[in-house]
Amino acid sequence: MDGGSRAMIKSLRGRLFISLTTVVVLTGLVGGVFAHRWAFDEAIETQDSVLIQIAGLVQSGGLTGTQDLHGVDEDAEVWLMELGKTPQGTPEERQLWRLQDGMRDATRKGRPVRVVLRTRSDGSRFAVAQSTGVRDEIAGDMAFRTVLPIAALIPCLMLVIAFVIARSLRPMVRLADELDARPADDMTALPLHDLPSELNPFVSSINGLLRRVHDMMEQQRRFIADAAHELRTPLTALSLQAENLDQVDLPPAARERLAVLRQGMRRSKHLLEQLLALARHDATPSDRAQWEVVELDRTARGVIADLLREAIRRGVDLGFARAEPVPVRGEPVMLSAMIRNLIDNALRFVPEGGRIDVAIYQDGATCMLQIEDTGPGVSADEIDRIFEPFFRGQRPEGEGVGLGLAIVKRIVDRLGGSIEAVNMTEAGRTGLRVVVKLPAATV
Repeated sequence: MDGGSRAMIKSLRGRLFISLTTVVVLTGLVGGVFAHRWAFDEAIETQDSVLIQIAGLVQSGGLTGTQDLHGVDEDAEVWLMELGKTPQGTPEERQLWRLQDGMRDATRKGRPVRVVLRTRSDGSRFAVAQSTGVRDEIAGDMAFRTVLPIAALIPCLMLVIAFVIARSLRPMVRLADELDARPADDMTALPLHDLPSELNPFVSSINGLLRRVHDMMEQQRRFIADAAHELRTPLTALSLQAENLDQVDLPPAARERLAVLRQGMRRSKHLLEQLLALARHDATPSDRAQWEVVELDRTARGVIADLLREAIRRGVDLGFARAEPVPVRGEPVMLSAMIRNLIDNALRFVPEGGRIDVAIYQDGATCMLQIEDTGPGVSADEIDRIFEPFFRGQRPEGEGVGLGLAIVKRIVDRLGGSIEAVNMTEAGRTGLRVVVKLPAATV
C-alpha cells in the first residue's frame, strides 16, 4: 500500500499542479501581451497629447523661438522648430513646411521624429517634434512597468496553487498513512468524518472491500478450525489402532509399512495441531490494550523445560546464553507458541551434538529474543521464504509441515514487532540466527 498509494497521490498532485500552473502561466502570458500592448499604445497617445499641448502653448504665444523642450520627463527630447512663412532652412525643414497641419511622421537630422505642425494667424508655421526612438523607449518602459506586477504575481500564484493542492489532498495522505500503519488483520472501517464529500464514495468502497475481506477471512478461519477439529478425532482413532498393531507379531515388510503409516499420521496430527494453533491465534483480540504484561524470559523458561527432554533425546544442548527479565504485552499462549515453534524448528535441523542458544534481553524500548543454532543454516535463495506458509525448502526432513515459522511471523506482526533470519558467518561456525524484536511493555 505504501509505495502504490503514495505514488498515486504524488501523481495526482503533480497532474493538478502542472495543469493549474499551465493555465496560470498561459493566462499570464496572454494577459501580459495584451497589457503590454495596451500600455504601450496608451503611452504613445499620452506623448502625442503632450506634443499637442506644447503646440497649443506655442500657438498662443506661451513659447517662442527654436529651443529644446521636455515632454513627460527630462529625456523626452522635444524640440520647437520655427519653419517661417515660406519654406527655408535644411531640406528636411523645407519638406516639413510643405506638410499639412496636424500630427505627422517626419525626419530630423536623419532620425525619425513625430511632429505636430501648426500655422499661426500671421501665416508663419512651426513644428513641435519628438524623436520616435525616445518615444518608443519611454512607452516600452511604461509598458514594462505595467506588466511587471503580472510577472511577479505568477510565481506567487504557483506557490498558492501548490499549497492549496497539498492541503486539499491532505485527507488522502492521512488515509494512506492510516492504512499503512494498520496491522494486516485490521479490517475496521475507515472513518468518513472530516473528509471532503468527493472522497466519501471512494472511502465507502474501501470500507465495503474491507468488510468482504473480513467476512472471507472469518469464513476461512472457521473452515480451518472446523476441519481440524473434525479430522483430529478419526486421526486419533487411527493412531490408537496403529499403536495396537505395533503389539502384534507382523512380518518385516508389514512392519515397515506400519512405520511409514505411523510417521504419516504423526505428521498429519502435527499439521492439525498447527492449524488449530493458527485458528486460536487469529481468534485472539487485536486490541493490544486488552493484552496483559508477560515476562518473556519466564515464558521462555517454561517452553525450554517442556522441550528439554526432546533436545536430550536428539543429543542437542539446549539452554540460555542470556536471560534477562523483559516485560512484553501479549497473550501468554501466543508468546509460548512463538518461542516453541522457533525452538522446535531449530531442533529439527541441528545435528546430534549441536547446540541451541536462547538469549532474551532489552535494548532500549525493544525486547530482543535471539535463537542461534549450529545447524546447516538456510540457502541464500530460500532464507527470504522460510516464513511463508507450507514452505519447507530443499530439506523437507522430519514431520514438519511448513506452518511453524509462518505462525511465528503472524504472531510477531500482531505484537507489533519484527523478525529476521540470517545465516551466521563467524569463523569456524555455521547455523541460523533468528532475531525477534518486540516492543517492551512499560510497567
